[in-house]
Amino acid sequence: MFIHRRGANAVARSLRRPPPYPDHLVVRMLAIPAIDLREGHVVQLAGASFEDEVVRLDDPLRIAHQWALAGFTRLHVVDLDAASERGSNRDVIVRLLHAGAAPCQVGGGVRSERQVHDLLEAGAAGVMLGTRALEDPDWLARVAFAHPGRCLLAADVRERRLVTRGWTQTLPREVLSAVDDVAALPLAGLLVTAVHREGRMEGTDLRLMEEVAEASPFPVFAAGGIGTMADLWALEERGVAAAVIGMALYAGVLDPRRVAEEFAL
Repeated sequence: MFIHRRGANAVARSLRRPPPYPDHLVVRMLAIPAIDLREGHVVQLAGASFEDEVVRLDDPLRIAHQWALAGFTRLHVVDLDAASERGSNRDVIVRLLHAGAAPCQVGGGVRSERQVHDLLEAGAAGVMLGTRALEDPDWLARVAFAHPGRCLLAADVRERRLVTRGWTQTLPREVLSAVDDVAALPLAGLLVTAVHREGRMEGTDLRLMEEVAEASPFPVFAAGGIGTMADLWALEERGVAAAVIGMALYAGVLDPRRVAEEFAL
């Protein structure tokens, strides 16, 4: 569903804890486990570097079911091979979608309208659009209007600058400029990954996320660097609608059941 300016992020700010409202009116930020796919495995990379893989697990379907059993109600699935133009995990993604452990937002290397259509037809709850969407605004507009409320703009950010093509290219635009450029599109949300914090569990870029949440007419999904419950509370306090968590869950630094209990709607 298309959320207008002062939509989901403003609601989250106005209803953050401790609120003077009954619990059933409290709108909480959503926590979403990341399932990053590489060569058919679930992986985690430190510092957004393909040379620094620190987690590699077999059986993505089993892991998806584990996150669902922990209480998470949405999964974040990214094809790292497709994003970096090194291959594809399409078959694994289709199996994940058909398994139905939890609704999945899917991205990584999605650069054609046919890919968007096929992922939605396969059961994706949403499709994340990154490189081509940032490099080709006309294409993004066509796709967004063809699938209103089903596409998220994925903005990988390093020190405010947008990076694309598996983090190998830096665009001259800054993220807040991109937010302004897409404000009129019927997007489902804006995913902002602090690439300079990715996989390090040293805290996310709170100033970046707050600035984007203030500027965005869409729900903001934050990723990169989350390592503690305090990081999650801080993001919620700043009006972020959802937080994507990777390394901290896979390394056991965060208790998945505790996170899901508080931040899985």
